[in-house]
Amino acid sequence: MKTKQIHFLISGIFLFMSLGLLAQKTETLMLSGTGADQTVDWEFYCTDGMNSGKWTTIPVPSNWELEGFGKYNYGNDKDTVRSTEKGLYKYNFTVPADWESKQVNLVFDGSMTDTEVKINGKSAGAVHQGSFYQFKYDISKLLKYGKTNLLEVTVSKVSSNESVNKAERFADFWVFGGIFRPVYLEAKPAQNIVRTAIDAKADGSMEADVFLNNVKNDAEISAQVYTLENEKVGLPVQTTVVAGKTSAHLSGKIEGVKSWNPEFPNLYKIVFILKIKGETMHEMTERTGFRTLEIRKRDGIYVNGVKVKLKGVNHHTFWPTKGRTSNKEMSITDVKLIKDMNMNAVRTSHYPPDSHFLDVCDSLGLLVLDELTGWHDAYDTEVGTKLVEEMVIRDVNHPSIIIWDNGNEGGHNFDLDPVFGKFDIQKREVIHPWNEYNGFATQHYRSYNYGAGTYWQGREIVLPTEFLHGMYDGGHGAGLYDYWELMWKTPVAAGGFLWDFADEGVLRTDKNGEIDTDGSHAPDGILGPFHEKEGSYFAIKEIWSPVQFEDKYLGSNFDGVINVENRYFYTNLEECSFTWKLKKVESPDGKSSSSEIEGKCKSPDVAAGQNGKLLVNLPDNYTNYDVLYITATDRYNQELYTKSWPVKLAQDVVSKIMPLNTGTNKVSVSEKDTLLVVQAGSVEFSIGKNSGLLRKVVNSKGEIPFNNGPSISAGVTVFKSITQKMEADTLVLTCSFDERKSRMKEFVWTFYPSGIAKLLIHYVPKEYDKDFEYMGVDFSYPENLVKGVKWLGDGPYRVWKNRMQGVELGVHQKEYNNTVTGVQPIVYPEFKGYHSNMYWAKIESKEQSFVVATSSDDVFLRLYTPAQPEKIYERTAPPFPDGDISFMQAISAIGTKSNDSWNMGPSGKKNMFFDYGPYDNWRIRCKTMELYFDFTAN
Repeated sequence: MKTKQIHFLISGIFLFMSLGLLAQKTETLMLSGTGADQTVDWEFYCTDGMNSGKWTTIPVPSNWELEGFGKYNYGNDKDTVRSTEKGLYKYNFTVPADWESKQVNLVFDGSMTDTEVKINGKSAGAVHQGSFYQFKYDISKLLKYGKTNLLEVTVSKVSSNESVNKAERFADFWVFGGIFRPVYLEAKPAQNIVRTAIDAKADGSMEADVFLNNVKNDAEISAQVYTLENEKVGLPVQTTVVAGKTSAHLSGKIEGVKSWNPEFPNLYKIVFILKIKGETMHEMTERTGFRTLEIRKRDGIYVNGVKVKLKGVNHHTFWPTKGRTSNKEMSITDVKLIKDMNMNAVRTSHYPPDSHFLDVCDSLGLLVLDELTGWHDAYDTEVGTKLVEEMVIRDVNHPSIIIWDNGNEGGHNFDLDPVFGKFDIQKREVIHPWNEYNGFATQHYRSYNYGAGTYWQGREIVLPTEFLHGMYDGGHGAGLYDYWELMWKTPVAAGGFLWDFADEGVLRTDKNGEIDTDGSHAPDGILGPFHEKEGSYFAIKEIWSPVQFEDKYLGSNFDGVINVENRYFYTNLEECSFTWKLKKVESPDGKSSSSEIEGKCKSPDVAAGQNGKLLVNLPDNYTNYDVLYITATDRYNQELYTKSWPVKLAQDVVSKIMPLNTGTNKVSVSEKDTLLVVQAGSVEFSIGKNSGLLRKVVNSKGEIPFNNGPSISAGVTVFKSITQKMEADTLVLTCSFDERKSRMKEFVWTFYPSGIAKLLIHYVPKEYDKDFEYMGVDFSYPENLVKGVKWLGDGPYRVWKNRMQGVELGVHQKEYNNTVTGVQPIVYPEFKGYHSNMYWAKIESKEQSFVVATSSDDVFLRLYTPAQPEKIYERTAPPFPDGDISFMQAISAIGTKSNDSWNMGPSGKKNMFFDYGPYDNWRIRCKTMELYFDFTAN
């Protein structure tokens, strides 16, 4: 019995201790759901628009338009179509009886826009104005403890403060209404820690401000650093405060910490404890990293003493079916996609994001520009001061945040600049995106090499907070190579932020689920609304890969050594892994299947920012294969980039897939009206006597309507004559042109007994000594017959002259689509456009498929002309040649919403080919291209 009593006593002591420890920490009670994936229904009444004028329910958190209430508005809408509805919310909840002795705060993580709150019929405090900011009310005296309480919230979509509307709702993005972030109660002991502000340096030195509430006795404040696995690091830092003090300052040095940077995002927990007379009154845990941030004016951004360049993107919190309501899983997905593009930075355009987004940036390693809302207009000083305070207090301890943005594109209230520093213990710099301000030149969408004593040519740190606007298929990867090489080599260039991450396409509940990007305003992402990957995604991944393979081709004396450049800032390539793969590709007819072998490379010892060599131990018979691939993988086992090199050239491949002399019958030719009719094996070709163009193709199964070529894509053609010559069983037709007037100089048809036709072309650009958009030859083929294409070349995405990256050599296949990039319905990769480095292509037809191959290097396969959106922007709609299917040796570049392609760097300029005009032998100076056609029925 005595033993049982002792056991009970010990159990009771442990129970009391555990309850006591629990009571020392902040307790939370969710009133809403935690995010987009987990909501709670509240009573709801919408005053106007869809489903208005009646009490019903709505999931919280949410934007009410996405739940079928009110009216949709884009920020650029005219006043006459802007809606002003309100949402009335009710929710009954119970709080524990033992909370009566605590301070209980009601917390809103975000509500659009003016938010009036009542508890049990009484006002909780002043109406909150501003959508993207966490705000709290102390409702301790308004609650009925242990009983049911009524929460009433009135949310006005349009603010009564005009500056709030101008800053937030007259912007180039979707503007919604509703309680769109979580709502919860937090309960603290009566004497408590309100918040902390931490400045933890890379060398382990730490400063912290600890803000206190209702401390009635002398107290001790301590901070102990822990790993995320709860192991103590160093000794605690301590100080004392006298009764009535509202803050304490801690200072010390923590031994044994690992610094935080975007490549090694080491994080720690810091446990702050408030003790009075030796008893723990309250405990608060913050997660942060130790890193030293320096902005060296007229130089750059330094993290832990290392100069970094930002490979960044602008990011909206958005999902088509949820609006601005998010959750941590969505943040993880977005940050992983950003990291997968080899980016190291993000700008939270144009508002502070959810806290969990910043948490993920901390843990996965992104440098962050955290932005106060303000799009062309700013908050007034009274409201803005409160919102800056709310923003900085919430976000101050995130090591990922390196800069505060005070508004965007003119939405800057200068009076608010010092407010950031008032609440930021780290005193991070404040910039005004798109202005030259505070040592930064952040102007948007400036042209390549822009500036006269400014920007690229100036002395301020160059950090375009928006560049290469990605409307439709323009910008992003198109032009990035040139811009990035300029940024990399310009000392004062600190990188930049592409516009933007994903298309803001809303799934309209009032339009049968239509995806709405408000015309051309929002289809400007690297990803589609549901994160469909555009071609730029892969181009960016290649261009911004920290491992750069410098060798473009494998020379004839290739010895297995690949030159590499390490563009990491902190990582030695020894910490990465490298694998190789050799592949034999399949043939167009499928009779020869693909095969491959793989191996590993020893990771080279190449320090960050240095060059070195990667040794690839290939087998002696590697030349029997077609393609070499090398994949670089980071220390977290994430692929950085896979580079492909051709082992076999086009001339090697064509000799295997085009059986020229397998037929038994001699090629014959006859005349019929204006045509030369050639019978080659089972294929009949009709060639125009007055042009040399292919007019008709017929095989044993019927006609293949591929014709009207080779028509020169640009320039005058003056036909002269056609001559015939038999070479054994083969027919040669030579088509000649006026040597002075015609840009087509000669092409030669050769027809083989196998039914294969070869075409050798000599031609020059449209005009002598003038730049030009494209160069090649065109053919006609009915678009309505095309099912798809299968080809050996770069793919699967199309390319532009200034976006040649992001494709891989191999056999690719895609079905026909008529996708306009960024416009629904979206099917990626787009079918139409230019495809680089063609070896062969099988046009898959609803009637008869056929194959075209080339022995020439660097030929582009052009498949039709891409469709355009309803409103065409000339800069993002490059010119295409006539005809349907073309074989090109020069193609056009694409611009952006804001820039012509020629103003975006060398690769965006038009093509040049100097042919010496009439002053030299055209046969020596011409461009040549050799094509092979297989129209046989098999």
